[in-house]
Amino acid sequence: MTKLSPSVLSADFACLAESCRSVLEAGADMIHYDVMDGHFVDNISFGLPVLESLKKALPQAIYDVHLMITHPLRYAADFAKAGADYITFHVETTDDIQQTIDAIRAAGCKPGMSLKPDTPVEALFPWLDQLSLVLVMGVEPGHGGQAFLNSALDKLAALRAECRRRGLGEMLLSVDGGVKLGTTGPACVAAGANLLVAGSAVFCAQDKAKAVAEFRSL
Repeated sequence: MTKLSPSVLSADFACLAESCRSVLEAGADMIHYDVMDGHFVDNISFGLPVLESLKKALPQAIYDVHLMITHPLRYAADFAKAGADYITFHVETTDDIQQTIDAIRAAGCKPGMSLKPDTPVEALFPWLDQLSLVLVMGVEPGHGGQAFLNSALDKLAALRAECRRRGLGEMLLSVDGGVKLGTTGPACVAAGANLLVAGSAVFCAQDKAKAVAEFRSL
């Protein structure tokens, strides 16, 4: 069954913990927590204090933290301490990739890597065996309201094929950006994704349980 990680960017910030609780009670597998620094990507989102607060309010939740920041190595241990379970950083970072993976593991978290739409998928291959999660961006990170890029489907298929070749059948292969129930969601799953990141389609749904069930049934 496909797993679902609703993006906290679409939650109700006026009552953030309750908003996140509602999607977890509806059946979501984890919470996707996007961190933007205004440098690696144009926008700024949340940092450590918000994650710490969510962890206190919802200690049993699994937090899928996506670092869209220039220096993930500097902050890996801090986000682990704040409550992250998965920490995903970008292959395009200027920090040493091996050191960053090692720091995430040393902090007790599962490492993940992501790549921007223009980056060849092969850029991740040298580290694939060390990862627990790979995140393919369906849009340019840091910008909302974009159309899904079909090139993401080719990347998903290539990654799934490489995972099978290496015997990495348990790898979480995720996709974020423009994921919708009737169109791109099924296409992503068919290409090899087993973890979908969705925002308003879940947080803003009138019937969250129905929306989650439909995503997970893909």
